[in-house]
Amino acid sequence: MSVENLKNSLPEYAKDLKLNLSSIARSTVLNEQQLWGTLLATAAATRSASTLREIAEEAADTLSAEAYNAALGAASIMGMNNVFYRGKAFLEGRYDDLRAGLRMQIIGNPGVDKADFELWSFAVSSINGCQHCLEAHEHTLREAGVSREVIFEALRVASIVAGVGQAVQTTETLATATV
Repeated sequence: MSVENLKNSLPEYAKDLKLNLSSIARSTVLNEQQLWGTLLATAAATRSASTLREIAEEAADTLSAEAYNAALGAASIMGMNNVFYRGKAFLEGRYDDLRAGLRMQIIGNPGVDKADFELWSFAVSSINGCQHCLEAHEHTLREAGVSREVIFEALRVASIVAGVGQAVQTTETLATATV
């Protein structure tokens, strides 16, 4: 199992992350597509090749091809949108009258349940630190009838995967360092 490989690769100082990853992989709050799509999208957002590779392998066995691609699509489009909208927010409204002019068709037609895609976008936005996108996706999810518990669980997944990605990158970097 790939998540098992990921847990086993974590050093002793990341024991809390290992335990959190174990518990989140058994989540009963998210359905299987929500959980594995969130794991995959957030793994892509960490930019940790090893984290993405391990989670993607297991996600491919769990998700449909459409859901797998949509989760990666959520990570990709949020990579663009989070930078744009976070940067625009820093400019305190001075550019609010200008059109973004960015293609974002996957948001309107993700190929899976739109609420699931919004959930993955929400989780990725938390990793990428875009308050505007995080709030917008949370609002859309609540309007679609998604429970606070599901939204909060996706946030937990994002935080755990982000921490795991950081620990994995640290371990890999230090393995080749002369410390």
